[in-house]
Amino acid sequence: MRRREDFRRRAALLLVAWLPLLPACGDSATPPPPHSFLIKGATIVDGTGSPGYMGSLRVADGVITDLTPDDGADALTPNAGEPVHDAAGLVLAPSFIDTHSHHDGGLLDEPTALAAVSQGITTIVAGQDGGSRFPIADFFAALEAAPAAVNVASYAGHGTLRRRVMGDDFRREATEAEVAEMQTLLEGELAGGALGLSTGLEYDPGIYAGTDEVVALAMTAAAQGGRYISHMRSEDRALIEAIEETVDIARRARISAQISHFKLAARGLWGRAAEILVRLDQARAEGLEISADVYPYEYWQSTMTVLFPERDFTDREAARYALEELVAPEGMIIARFGADTALEGKTLERIAAERGTDPVTTYIDLIAESRAARAEGRDGGENIVATSMDFDDIATLMSWPHTNISSDGGLRGAHPRGFGAYPRVLGRYVREEGRLGLEEAVHKMTALAARHMGLVGRGVLEPGAAADMVLFDPATVLDRATTAQPHLTATGIERVWVAGTVVYEDGAVTGALPGMVLRRR
Repeated sequence: MRRREDFRRRAALLLVAWLPLLPACGDSATPPPPHSFLIKGATIVDGTGSPGYMGSLRVADGVITDLTPDDGADALTPNAGEPVHDAAGLVLAPSFIDTHSHHDGGLLDEPTALAAVSQGITTIVAGQDGGSRFPIADFFAALEAAPAAVNVASYAGHGTLRRRVMGDDFRREATEAEVAEMQTLLEGELAGGALGLSTGLEYDPGIYAGTDEVVALAMTAAAQGGRYISHMRSEDRALIEAIEETVDIARRARISAQISHFKLAARGLWGRAAEILVRLDQARAEGLEISADVYPYEYWQSTMTVLFPERDFTDREAARYALEELVAPEGMIIARFGADTALEGKTLERIAAERGTDPVTTYIDLIAESRAARAEGRDGGENIVATSMDFDDIATLMSWPHTNISSDGGLRGAHPRGFGAYPRVLGRYVREEGRLGLEEAVHKMTALAARHMGLVGRGVLEPGAAADMVLFDPATVLDRATTAQPHLTATGIERVWVAGTVVYEDGAVTGALPGMVLRRR
C-alpha cells in the first residue's frame, strides 16, 4: 500500500518533468497505441535498484499510470475492454538507455532500428567520440519529420566543431580566436538541444587539442547546464595520465564528466581495475561528478591507426609495441578494408602468413595501402576488431556504483556489441557469472544511465514516467551475435515498448515508429 501511495505522490511532478523532454512527433502511417493496457503477473524490476516483486502495471496514452504488487486489495484489475498482457515468468523493466551509441548512423534509412530494439534499447545517445551531426538542430528536425522506433539524444562533438573552424589545418593547437569560434558554435548546438560536449582525444582531430582548449569548451557547456563525455586521450599506454586529464577537465570546468567505454586495453594494466577506481572515488570525494560507461566485451572496434599516438605510421617500434602489448596479431580481425575487401574477416596473423611477411611489416603495409587508396580517391576506409581486455577487469569496472552500461554499437557494425551488449550483461555477467545482481544490472542500464545523461522521467517504472519498457525472460536472455555473425539478434527479449507502443515482439520489429527527440532541458 505504501509503495502505491509513494508512487502516486510523485506522479504529477514526474509527469511535469517528463513532458518537456518529449516534443510531439509522430508518423501518420503508425496507428496510435490503445488508450490503455495492462500487464499482469510480471516480476517488476523498476530500474531504481530496489528488489523485484510480482506486480502489474497499467499504461495509458504512452505513460505509466498505475503500478502495484499483485497481492492485496490494491492489485490492478482490467478496465472494460482493456487489453491484458500475461507476463508470468518474465521480468518487466524500463527499456534500456544506451549512453554511448552509434546506432544513429543510418537511422533515417533504417528507422526500425532492429539492432537496438532487439536487445531492449529504446533510447540512444549519439554524438560520441567527438563526432556529431552539424547542426544538430537539422538532425533533430529530420528525426521529427521521419521518426524512428527509438528515442534519440545527442552530444555536440568537439572534433566536429574543430574541423569546422580549423579545416584540414588541425594538426596543431588551436589559437584563442579559433577556440572562441568553437565556443560560439557549441553555444548554438547547446541551444539546439545537445546534452553537452563530447570529445575523442585519441582520434583526429581531437588528439591535437591541448587540455586548455577542451576546458574552455567544457566551461561553455557547463554554463548552459551541459555535460561532458569523453573517449579519453588513451585507453592503454597512457591510461593513468588520460584519467588525470579527465579529472582535471571536470575540476576546472566544474562539469560532470563521463568516461566513455571505460577499459584497460593493455596487458600491463590488466588486474589494476580496482586500483584505478580508487582514484575515481577520490575525485568524487572532492565533489567531482565523475562517472563511466562500459560495454561487456573483451574486444573493441576502431581504426588500425588509433594505436599510433604519434601518428607516425612508419614507426616499427610503435607497431611492435602495439602488437606485443595491446593486441596480438591473432586477435586483430580486419573488419573493413576498402582497398582490398578480400582481407575482411581475416586476422592480421593470417594475412602476414599469406603474404610471407612478419606481423609488424604487414601491419604497417596495410595502413600504407589504406592511405594510398584514399589519396587516389578510392575507398581507403578501414577498421579492426581487436581483443585486448580482461574479463575480470571489465566486471570490476562494471560493478563500480557510478558505471552504467553502454553498447558503443551500430546498426550494421562489425562488432557484435551493436546487437548483443545488453543481453550479454543479463545473460553472462548476471545469470552465468554472478558478477552483478539482476536489479543492479537493470539499474545500470536504466535509471543510472538516465541520471548520467540528465534525462528526466526515463529509466524507471513508476506513474508519470514514459512507458518505455522491456519484457524479458531472465532464464534465457543472452546475446547470440559474434564477430563472425555480428547481426544475430539475442534470445529472451520478448517485447519492447516505446511510449506504450510495441516496437519489437516475437523476434521481429513491428514497424511502429514512436521514437522522439530528447533535447537537453
